[in-house]
Amino acid sequence: MARFTAFRAASGDRNNLSIPKGAPVRGGLYDADAFGRFSEGLARFLGTGKYLFGQTLFVIFWISLNTAGIINHWDPYPFILLNLAFSTQAAYAAPLILLAQNRQENRDRVSLEEDRRRAEQTKADTEYLARELAALRLAVGEVATRDYLRRELEELREKLTDHLQLPQPPDGKDAASKPDGSERRSKRLG
Repeated sequence: MARFTAFRAASGDRNNLSIPKGAPVRGGLYDADAFGRFSEGLARFLGTGKYLFGQTLFVIFWISLNTAGIINHWDPYPFILLNLAFSTQAAYAAPLILLAQNRQENRDRVSLEEDRRRAEQTKADTEYLARELAALRLAVGEVATRDYLRRELEELREKLTDHLQLPQPPDGKDAASKPDGSERRSKRLG
């Protein structure tokens, strides 16, 4: 078992809790995230006007020192050494810029997937709420209101009164004097 743990430690398994955080992986101190952040910072710097201005000043200074007779000409006219320096810089800058673009693309992809998942959830929630609202509208449409129940009970009382020939209420008021409009119904029924 100890051999397996040592193998996992040597293989750089980040989920292994027996390895201290920041421990060297396979004998080196390579951290992909740190290198990626460095490459992004460098790519960001190489794309600024400040860098282009500084590089232009450096080229002017280099050429002027090599063409003027003040100092020994270490890089004569075709400026081979300057050209080599720029070629080496380009050879390192291009992959670093590509690495930074790949990291940005990965972040954009994760962000897009998260936005897509959030949009699907929002759409599902909206559809659910629309169905619930439609169900509530149907339920409210079927609810009996107080006025409807009062009118129906009054009509039922009048029909029972007519059918059973019940005496008038003791207060002396008859159905024709009611202010709620039931006198019209009683005239229509009678």
